[in-house]
Amino acid sequence: MKERRTLYEIYWEILVFCREPRSLTGIVNRCDLNSKIGQQHISFLQEKGYLQHQVATGRTTYLSTPKAQEYITLFNQLYKALFEGTPAFKLS
Repeated sequence: MKERRTLYEIYWEILVFCREPRSLTGIVNRCDLNSKIGQQHISFLQEKGYLQHQVATGRTTYLSTPKAQEYITLFNQLYKALFEGTPAFKLS
């Protein structure tokens, strides 16, 4: 049985994936989200200062901010402490 991911895991996936500029479509496809939910997660991460959007040549992309690295590091440490290994999600 496949377990559902928590919001914290989804946020981690988005932030790791967006270490390089990514489109909304790329994010929802890679993180296995629907568009509406993906937009909600992206908006939340932007409000917290972990994700920024950029517009270049008419194309909007999203990029993790330096502040996001703190979240990524803390999540990895917590995950390792709980499960004695690094996250084994799609992006690791």
